[in-house]
Amino acid sequence: MSRQIYRRETSDAELDQLPARLHPVLRRIYAARRVGPAELEPRLSRLLPVGSFRAAAAAAERLTVARAKGERIVVIGDFDADGATATTLAVSTLRALGFDDVHFLVPDRFRFGYGLSPAIAGQAAKLGPALLMTVDNGVSSIDGVARANELGLQVIVTDHHLPGRERPAAAVMVNPNLPEDDFPGKALAGVGVVFYVMAALARELGESGLLDARDAQRRVLEGLDLVALGTVADLVPLDYNNRILVAEGLRRIRAGRARPGIQALFRAAGRDISHANSSDLGFGIAPRLNAAGRLDDMAIGINCLLASSLQEALPLAEQLDALNRERRELQVRMEGEARAHFEAAKAAVAREHADAYCLFDPAWHEGVVGLVANRIKDQARRPVVAFAESGEPGVLKGSARSVPGVHIRDAIDAVAARHPGLVLRFGGHAMAAGLSLRAEDLDRFRDALRAELEAHREVLEQPDAVWSDGDLQPDELGLDLARQLAAAGPWGQAFPEPQFDGELKVIESRVLKDRHLKMTVRHPAGGAPIDAIAFNRPELPAGQTLRFVYRLDINRYRGLDQPQLVVEYVQAAD
Repeated sequence: MSRQIYRRETSDAELDQLPARLHPVLRRIYAARRVGPAELEPRLSRLLPVGSFRAAAAAAERLTVARAKGERIVVIGDFDADGATATTLAVSTLRALGFDDVHFLVPDRFRFGYGLSPAIAGQAAKLGPALLMTVDNGVSSIDGVARANELGLQVIVTDHHLPGRERPAAAVMVNPNLPEDDFPGKALAGVGVVFYVMAALARELGESGLLDARDAQRRVLEGLDLVALGTVADLVPLDYNNRILVAEGLRRIRAGRARPGIQALFRAAGRDISHANSSDLGFGIAPRLNAAGRLDDMAIGINCLLASSLQEALPLAEQLDALNRERRELQVRMEGEARAHFEAAKAAVAREHADAYCLFDPAWHEGVVGLVANRIKDQARRPVVAFAESGEPGVLKGSARSVPGVHIRDAIDAVAARHPGLVLRFGGHAMAAGLSLRAEDLDRFRDALRAELEAHREVLEQPDAVWSDGDLQPDELGLDLARQLAAAGPWGQAFPEPQFDGELKVIESRVLKDRHLKMTVRHPAGGAPIDAIAFNRPELPAGQTLRFVYRLDINRYRGLDQPQLVVEYVQAAD
């Protein structure tokens, strides 16, 4: 698949509406992302009002009743980082707001699968609650909610996943993506939904005189470190509302006000918490949390985040770090096997690329297939579904990853509608989804998915886009602009970190750790040489002038800050 570099376009009108005090490069970047003057400062005072999320207020009313009656509450979580942070936020904030009997339960993905299933409702009932509260799951838990109701348990569902044709009979449903919900924050992660519920609860308790209003609000805001982590980890779009949540959480983290569990995870990851950014959360902290859910028990991660002291949190963070190392080793092996399956599948089709690839190996670990699907998707430039055997005899669990322009959850939904009974369960987002099917139906599903994606042929055969914010001049390749770019975030999904393109001459290069390329480059128009690094790339001979796509970053080493280019793509110069 070929790649094409495209430069983001801006209009004079978009540039003119931004303050002249901004660096010209920042004005260009903001204008290209359609950011107006009102969205330059991601401050909590500009967050979408809690009162505009009416479903959160309904959940707060039911929780207030539970507090008055002393009811036991069990939070039903999920086994990824969004679910772990959402569970921690719900449990810790409820306890801080005077709820004395709050517990959590996270399904073992290998025994029970995802969400509030009938079996998990039964497990929860053994804890003797009156109320269940799902976080980051529940919108598709029709049978599980029905079973909870049979057991005399009421259920509050808090979720952000897209609803199906049928919904569970929950006492309260809090999901900004329900078609009838007019709350504009559709991009909230699961932890963001819980934050709004807790904020609505604090307001309800304050207005009722049950708690001091300012103290209740303060206790809710203490959870913003978790909201930032879960929002970044779940790869939801960083619209303005989510950028506010992430920016405020990062400010708390950098200021030394993060909870002990997050501090311990930064130590385990070897990251500098005083300069924490969204990349640290997404690539340093989240994988260590996710490793517990992929290979062991997410309760390890939740207990780390719930720890009341650094002394308590550090051993748990070290355990998560060890699980993450194990996960990496397993992933490397599985990726090698998956590449072999992919090459065989590619050779089996008449054209160079099929519209989708469904890969399966009986030795694969179901907790890691999503990571494998993502890597092969990047290689194939096509949607990929990687399957593993599940704990249910004869049933495969698949994890799908997609490419821009193909909504993979909708594609699977369409397959399920055209072929009743083929897909046993499914759910997810535009770019990622999960599903289950019978092992004997794998070939039929593969054919059905490829047929469904025929309608996307034109999109799939487009060159892979590499987006750039234009060129930088020699005097812009320095520490001043690098610092301004770092401060202008948080960057993330649908609000991409700026990257630039232009010709640079390679003065010298060497390979680090047999994988990464360290270079010194210079702009052809002059200026000082600047360090550059390209991860997982072969060596480029010195003396060449090439077209680079890169990010302007800060390399911090032994207390010294230096500008550095992080190279994302290289092609021949024009």
